[in-house]
Amino acid sequence: MKQLLLVLGFGLLIIVSSEAQNYRAIQGSSYAGALGVHNNPASIVSTPFKWDVALFGAQLTSSANAFSIHNYSYLSSPANSLYRVDHGQFARKANIDFNINLLNARIALNQKSSIAFGASLRGYNNLKTSEYNYYDTLHNVSNFLEINPGIDNINGKFRSSTWFEGYISYARTLSNNEFGRLNAGLTVRVGKGLSGARADINNLSYTRSFQNNRTIYNITGADAVYGYSAGYDQWKSSNSSAQNTSGFTKYTEGGASIDLGAEYLIKPQGTTSFADEEDYYDYDWKIGLSLLDLGANQYKYGTESRVIYGVNNNITGSILDNKFDSTVTTFKTFNDSLATVTNSAQLGGKMIVLNPTRLVLNVDHYLAGNFYINAELSINIPLTSFNKTYFQVKEINLLALTPRWETKRYGFYLPIQFNTQSQFWVGAAFKAGPLLLGIHNLANLFSKTSTQTGGGYIALVFRAPKGANGKTDKRLNCPKPIW
Repeated sequence: MKQLLLVLGFGLLIIVSSEAQNYRAIQGSSYAGALGVHNNPASIVSTPFKWDVALFGAQLTSSANAFSIHNYSYLSSPANSLYRVDHGQFARKANIDFNINLLNARIALNQKSSIAFGASLRGYNNLKTSEYNYYDTLHNVSNFLEINPGIDNINGKFRSSTWFEGYISYARTLSNNEFGRLNAGLTVRVGKGLSGARADINNLSYTRSFQNNRTIYNITGADAVYGYSAGYDQWKSSNSSAQNTSGFTKYTEGGASIDLGAEYLIKPQGTTSFADEEDYYDYDWKIGLSLLDLGANQYKYGTESRVIYGVNNNITGSILDNKFDSTVTTFKTFNDSLATVTNSAQLGGKMIVLNPTRLVLNVDHYLAGNFYINAELSINIPLTSFNKTYFQVKEINLLALTPRWETKRYGFYLPIQFNTQSQFWVGAAFKAGPLLLGIHNLANLFSKTSTQTGGGYIALVFRAPKGANGKTDKRLNCPKPIW
C-alpha cells in the first residue's frame, strides 16, 4: 500500500508544514493587490499603490467528519494531539484544500491598467461516501457487514489534485465617468499536475446465510475504480531525496486554466470631478463578478491503478480476510490478492481532473470612516456533466459576510461564513504592516476537538510607500491622533 500512503501523505505533509486561494478577510479590499487577483483578476487595477509584492502566502481550508483531531487547539501544543477515524453510522465526508503563493507581484502600468504574475502550489481533496456504520474495534470483513445489516449498494468517491502553476494577469479600465468605473481582467495559468488520485466504489452488495450456527456473508457485487498519478511509481525508499524528487517530477503532465473577471465601482455622491486624483480610488460600492479556475490538470495513471468489474462467485467475508491479511503491505500485493477474487484489469491512459471552476459574486460597501463590509457568493460549476470521463475537485465556499476596519497599515476583520457542508464559521484576521494573519473558525482557538474543521492563512505583502500617482485613497490613511 506504499503508493496509496504516499498519495494521501503528500497533501497532508504540505498542510502540516505550511498552513486555496481563500484569503477570506481581504477579498474585496483595495489592499488585496497581488493576492486579490486569485479572487477576481479585475481587482488589480482597483488598488491605489504603484506596486505590491506578496513574498509568501499560505492558506488551508478543511471540513471533515470522516476523522477528528483531539487534544489540540490552535493555542495548545500539537505534541499531545490524537487522530481518530470517527465512529457511528453516517455518510462520511472530507474536503481539504490548500495553496502556497510564492512571490506574487502586481504592478500598475498606469492609472488605468495593471499586471500581476507569480507562482502557486495548490491542492484539493474531496471524499464522500454513502451512509454506513463503523467502529475501530472491527477485526474483519464479517464484523463490518454484521453491524451494517440491510445496507445495500454502498458507494463512495474520492478526488485529489495537487499542481504547481505560474500565472500572468492583465486588467484594464474599460469605462470611467462621474458615476462609476468598469474594470475587466484576465488571468492565464499554466503548470504541472504533481499528484492526482481518484477512487470510486459502487454497487457493493452482499447476502447473508447461516451454516452450522454461523452467519456467512457472501459478496454478490462490487464495481470499483482506483487510480493514482504515475510519479508515485518512481518513489523508492532506496533512493535519495533528490532521486525521488527527480523521478517524481519526470512523470508529471501539463495543465492550464483561465480566470475572467469584472468590477464596477460606484463612486461617492459627493465626488466633484471623476478625474480628480485625490478621489480616484474612492467608492461607495464595488461589485465584482468572476469566473475562476476554468481548466484542468492531467495525470498519467500509475501501474497499480485498477478497475474492478465484479466479484467472483462464492466469495465470502472469511475468504476476503484470508486474502487481505497482514502480508499485504504494498499496492502490488494488494492487487495480486484482488485478482483472485474479482474481475479486474489495469487502468491505463490519463486522468483528467478539472479545477474547481466556480462563479463568484463579490460586493464591497464603504460605510464610514475606515469601516467597510463585504459580501460574497461562490457557486461551484459541475463541468463533468459535459464529459463523464473527466473528474473534478471543488471548493466548499458558499456565502460569506466580512465587516472590516482597515487603514494603510492596519486592519481588523471578522469573516462570517456558511459553506456547502452546512457549516457556520465565524473567523477573525488582522493586518499589521506587511503581515496578514487569519483563521476561518474562531472555535479552533479553544476547542480541542474541532481543528479538523476550519483552517487559516498567513501572508507577507509589501507595498509601494506611495500611491500610483503619489497619492492614495484618502480614506485609507491612519486616523490622526486626538491628543
